[in-house]
Amino acid sequence: MSFTEPAGRAGTSDYRSPDNKPETWLSHAVAIDSDVAQYFLVSARCGCFMQAARSLNVRSTLLRKQLAQLEQQLQHSLFSFQGSALSLTREGLQLQARLISLAHERKLPVIEQPLIRLAVAESILHDILGRDLIALLRRNASVRLEIIALDSELSLRAVSADIVLWLAHGETPHPGPAFAISEPQRLACLDYLPHIAKRYSRVTARPETPDDLVDFMLVQWQHDRQIDSFRPWNELVEQRLAGVVQMQSYELMLEMIRCSACIGLLPAYMSRFDRGLIALPGLFVEPMQLQAWLAVNAESEELPEVQALTELIQHTFAERREWFQP
Repeated sequence: MSFTEPAGRAGTSDYRSPDNKPETWLSHAVAIDSDVAQYFLVSARCGCFMQAARSLNVRSTLLRKQLAQLEQQLQHSLFSFQGSALSLTREGLQLQARLISLAHERKLPVIEQPLIRLAVAESILHDILGRDLIALLRRNASVRLEIIALDSELSLRAVSADIVLWLAHGETPHPGPAFAISEPQRLACLDYLPHIAKRYSRVTARPETPDDLVDFMLVQWQHDRQIDSFRPWNELVEQRLAGVVQMQSYELMLEMIRCSACIGLLPAYMSRFDRGLIALPGLFVEPMQLQAWLAVNAESEELPEVQALTELIQHTFAERREWFQP
């Protein structure tokens, strides 16, 4: 099976040169467009058009169209399917060997992708940005990306990155990164409320005051102990002589709330992220808030890859703006 059925002289083993001398069809490999040659070689190596498209960061429809035109140009079928497995035909194997030989002769350099370092607050990475980053990597398997989770003010001050997405108390982005950055952009104001799993909380028995929490287990992410705006919640946890769990892992804290009838402090958008969780408003008079800030390293802000990733982050927050409404 191939993209196209060979037309005209399909199956022939030679062409005629301008002086009417027979020449093998492989002699035309040298004239194949370099991008198309790369499409063919990567598809042959991956054995999967979808994975090849991800590796090349192109649409799979474009890749398959270019390869179909290549088959028409050479008048030979290059790919075949054996069940669900993609493999090369005899002519495909011959072309692969020829193109690899040409690549060695030309000493084509490997196109190095710049390493982009993204430092992001751990909770935002997990709740808001994670899915879109996975989608980015699914589309582009050649990207070089280092993701650094920020779990404290100390880690923020110590990090070196191209893009930084952090949470800060108050109306200013301070404290922020220690290196030179572009003008910080505020992406959202996040309200925080105690949350509990719906399946462990009947409407008539949900706590309405801090005193009502006495019969509930409280769970606290250790990072939250450093945040001044969480003082009402932190003081309640510190006063506890029993029925409290503190942990370093944000994901494990979420699992404790989901599965162990615990109450924990989470962003107010969490019930949109996880329909099994419900917020408990009214327990504290003082609002508990953090601001999400985005900035780019001044030395790398002109890189196209940095700009593209910055736009992805901005788009992600814009799409979820309803999550951040009071």
